[in-house]
Amino acid sequence: QVQLVESGGGVLQPGGSLRLSCAASGSIFNRYTMGWYRQAPGKQREVVATLTRSGSTNYADSAKGRFTISRDNAKNTIYLQMNSLKPENTTVYYCDAEKVSPYLRNYWGQGTQVTVSS
Repeated sequence: QVQLVESGGGVLQPGGSLRLSCAASGSIFNRYTMGWYRQAPGKQREVVATLTRSGSTNYADSAKGRFTISRDNAKNTIYLQMNSLKPENTTVYYCDAEKVSPYLRNYWGQGTQVTVSS
């Protein structure tokens, strides 16, 4: 069982920056693809950025150039650095750990709220 705990959300003005953190319960990055997702009320959860075991990253178009996903193996923590935030970035952000073999498994954190407002 993997446990994930997000932190770092908050309220900030447009144009600001925020770094979200996701602490995992142990050394899982060599076995799981990690990701950040967002989910607005009444909408499906959608990917923001992913980080594979080998270190490859992938971003949603809306995140490219502004957001950066990274990890600290020693701290069992992944991050999402978000810059130039916009009001439309307001939502709950979730951390995910995914493993596809021998069967698909996903573990989610509880989410952290980000509010961008003037």
